[in-house]
Amino acid sequence: MTMILDPSVATDIEDSDALGVLETALTTLGADRLALASSFGPEDMVITDLLCRLTPQPRIFTLDTGRLPQQTYDLMDATRRRYGVQIEVYFPESLQVEAMVRGKGLNLMYESIENRRQCCGVRKVEPLKRALGTLDGWITGLRRDQMGTRADTRKIELDDKHGGIWKVAPLADWTEPQVWNHVREHEVPHNALHEQGYRSIGCAPCTRAVESGEDGRAGRWWWEEPASRECGLHFDPLSGRMMPLRRPDDPRPAVGREASSF
Repeated sequence: MTMILDPSVATDIEDSDALGVLETALTTLGADRLALASSFGPEDMVITDLLCRLTPQPRIFTLDTGRLPQQTYDLMDATRRRYGVQIEVYFPESLQVEAMVRGKGLNLMYESIENRRQCCGVRKVEPLKRALGTLDGWITGLRRDQMGTRADTRKIELDDKHGGIWKVAPLADWTEPQVWNHVREHEVPHNALHEQGYRSIGCAPCTRAVESGEDGRAGRWWWEEPASRECGLHFDPLSGRMMPLRRPDDPRPAVGREASSF
């Protein structure tokens, strides 16, 4: 379902604060057709905190790759307890994982960028495709200052890769200090690994703590060049750019879900 907005409304959304962006998305799409894609990073936890002010049972889904740190699972349970929400968990297809590991081993991601992207594709991108097939919009914790590939992130865009649904980034104009100020001020649960120098947390084999002065995402796939350090959820490795997105007021037809390629 492709959603089109009046240009003036699209401008208003871009000028809105995070709570206003979420409220507009919920009002337009409905709480049952909009969901937060959460990896339980601080941005996702802030958005969870904001969503629960607007609706008692927001949809939240996560991708369990089978390689997550125990601290992330602990935070999932803490989130359920704190906010009383259900979390939809999507797993990779077991036959795909078995075939990949049988052919290339458990640590294939260290051998080449292609192998690492294959692993991300099986464990993250394909489950995301299934999750988004139930939605008219998804919410992400993307921020413009996270890295260069995300600098042009808008607060609401149309995601042609997934059938023209809304892609909502309410924290697009937030900085990392703003995120952590909200976490501390409102006592929002967060991953215990952040206290050990981890700033961006994904799968355990692909995440390390960062040194003082390093970029926030330097601990993700640290053996690769910075330009390639994206998993494929938001980044197209073939073009070397973020996934194709359109402004919500753009009337061009969307690419259908059936044509989506991973």
